[in-house]
Amino acid sequence: MPVSTNAHTDLLRAALAGEALLLFDGAMGTELQARGLAAGELPELLCLTHPEVVTEVHAAYVAAGADVVTTNTFGANADKLGDAASVEEVFAAAVACARAARPRYVAADIGPTGQLLAPMGPLAFDDAYELFARQVRAAAAAGADLVVVETMADLAEAKAAVLAARENADLPVLVTMTFQEDGRTFLGTTPEVAALTLSSLGADAVGVNCSLGPDEVAPLVERMLPWASCPVMVQANAGLPHVVDGATVFDVDPGAYAEAVAGMLDAGVTITGGCCGTTPAHIAAERALLDARRPAPRPRRDRFAVAGPQRLVSLAPGQVGVIGERINPTGKRRMKEALRSGNHDFVMGEAIAQEAAGAQILDVNAGLPEIDERAVMCQLVSELQGVTTLPLQIDASDPAVIEAAVRGYPGKPLINSVNGKAESLAAVVPLAARYGCSLVGLTLDETGIPDTAAGRVEIARTIVAATDAAGIPRHDVVIDCLAMAASTDQRAPRAILDAIAAVKAELPGVRTVLGVSNISFGLPFRPLLNATFLAAAFSAGLDLAIINPGSRRMMDVVDSWRVLSGEDAQARFYVEHYADRSDVAPAGAPSPAGEKNLPPSAAGLSDDPVERARELVLVGRDGPMADTMREVLLAHDALFAIDEILIPALDEVGRRFEAGTFFLPQLMASAEAAKAGFEVIRAASGRDGAPAAGKGPVVICTVRGDIHDIGKNIVRMLLENYGFDVVDLGRDVAPETVLAAVEERHAPLAGLSALMTSTVPAMAETIELLHERAPWCKVMVGGAVLTPEYARMVGADFYAKDATDAARIASTLVS
Repeated sequence: MPVSTNAHTDLLRAALAGEALLLFDGAMGTELQARGLAAGELPELLCLTHPEVVTEVHAAYVAAGADVVTTNTFGANADKLGDAASVEEVFAAAVACARAARPRYVAADIGPTGQLLAPMGPLAFDDAYELFARQVRAAAAAGADLVVVETMADLAEAKAAVLAARENADLPVLVTMTFQEDGRTFLGTTPEVAALTLSSLGADAVGVNCSLGPDEVAPLVERMLPWASCPVMVQANAGLPHVVDGATVFDVDPGAYAEAVAGMLDAGVTITGGCCGTTPAHIAAERALLDARRPAPRPRRDRFAVAGPQRLVSLAPGQVGVIGERINPTGKRRMKEALRSGNHDFVMGEAIAQEAAGAQILDVNAGLPEIDERAVMCQLVSELQGVTTLPLQIDASDPAVIEAAVRGYPGKPLINSVNGKAESLAAVVPLAARYGCSLVGLTLDETGIPDTAAGRVEIARTIVAATDAAGIPRHDVVIDCLAMAASTDQRAPRAILDAIAAVKAELPGVRTVLGVSNISFGLPFRPLLNATFLAAAFSAGLDLAIINPGSRRMMDVVDSWRVLSGEDAQARFYVEHYADRSDVAPAGAPSPAGEKNLPPSAAGLSDDPVERARELVLVGRDGPMADTMREVLLAHDALFAIDEILIPALDEVGRRFEAGTFFLPQLMASAEAAKAGFEVIRAASGRDGAPAAGKGPVVICTVRGDIHDIGKNIVRMLLENYGFDVVDLGRDVAPETVLAAVEERHAPLAGLSALMTSTVPAMAETIELLHERAPWCKVMVGGAVLTPEYARMVGADFYAKDATDAARIASTLVS
């Protein structure tokens, strides 16, 4: 967002244009702790009760050379503040505290809500948006110069915050994500996906904060740089936290911190500062570094790219991609029936099969007049995140449906589509620009679809003129020259191919897409015509093909074209997958989706109910699980179903999660599938008098003073789906309450979670109390600030790095 031009804003304006370096302040929480902030106390309330202490911290950073100080409002949303103070009161006081230190700029700080967003958690996207919007309005009213959204681990939540900032104030908005050691957020988002999505959305800067020390953050930031269309910022921790004499300390000194930042500046980072453990001394070291430098050149992308929550798909010039066409009721009887009846499991099966067959993007269309298209589209987009990592193409003719689907989508989708009609351009182009989406443009207008290549290209010019005017980069514009049936006009194929070539030649930077199968309508043996035309279209310059990736003939064309065009370097993929291929199929053999060693879920579920139940857990499909488990129980007892099917399947899911091939949405979808199986087992056990399966109990909570319970809720869900009896005490739980629950149930295991360093002392207090008064109970701990060393220091028996680790610990300890 542009900022006004005057002496006060010159540096900020230049920094947001990438033409100047900008220095933020360092940690607030650890500085307040050093000044006596009590464990569990809300630091934001100090702006009201002890403003002089907050101003003292700000002043120290200003004296150290910070250009921007960040308000003490990280957790100042309505849910966290409760009745203690209003959002408006806290932001007014916080901005006043910052202004009193006489900084150049004041950034209103907005942290995460502390809740997991739907579909994996209880917080709706719109509710998160409203929490952030209230904070933004309060910040603007209080006189903040900019908004910084920080420490985001959920891309959907970050998107809600950025939209709230852009739509409720006229202030620049900067946003930083926090990543784990594996280079992903806990939901599986990569730095590339975050940078592409948030910069496309209109963030004025994107980057990384918290998480790790500067040496560990550096490669993550460098991965962001090519995909961000705005400046990139970094505010790392001063290394890892340790407890020394009861105090939290960090292990990276100012000199080492500045040395690491220097490398990031060389790579192209232009906005720096510090997070947990950094002090005014760290900021002073950065000031000296920045004063001797100018912004370094940085890599920029010029290629088509879209992203889902965990996967980025990009096409360099000359590369080709596949959009799976199967989630579309047009001409598909079973898909129509599934959408009408609400059988979304069928849709999920199509998604899984298309991904396995080689699709890179999935088209999603719910356009049936007899259903609520908007509601169904949004539900499908949500559910698909649990079974596939592929980016989505939102396919609808109604702009309201498009907006509803793309607004909360945690990624950068492709919109299908706009056309050359004035009404369509006015409605859809602004949506693509507002939400940072790539856009398909159809070469039709008020007069219909032109017969000639020249007519199609002229409409393409009209569309590109509109997208240029809206500020949409040309690599995000994809022109569809519209395949028409050769059976009704044999001049059509030539016109389409000529139009593709002309678009690529006359509208540089623009990409092309085509729904191929229309070409063969009304003719016999359609797969042969479709494949032949696809090869010709690739030769003419087609970038993206909308096809059925389950068609072996079509994927053969794609794979072989990638060899001939040089995209498949040294033909590695082709040799690996085609070395044993033959054109002669065994007698009676089915027509497979492709010779790609597809998992069972791609070709259909197993006929054996035992194997089918296992597959359903692995692919995260809960719909068929109840009937499948009933079949299992006809031949096997409950213990077999649990010990030989569900638990081993969940263990395999956990291994894939740890290996980075599954991410949290897939983990939770698998857990829901297992839960559906457990529910059938429990019901059957209750009928026949057999003991219901159950292990535990396990008591879990977030410790006193900490109201972040995302991680704890995920652990609860996974433990329950491993068959444990979980006693969830909630968040901000006193040590005495934990002890009472452990004593009442004689629980052999307790799990404690903490997100903030300021609440770790409460964790240590709880552990000490449990070891003293309930010595039979072992304690496992986890959370963003915890490390194995930290866990030992606070006296924990076990450290769980994630939910699957917690389930493994519980399984070895509790029967």
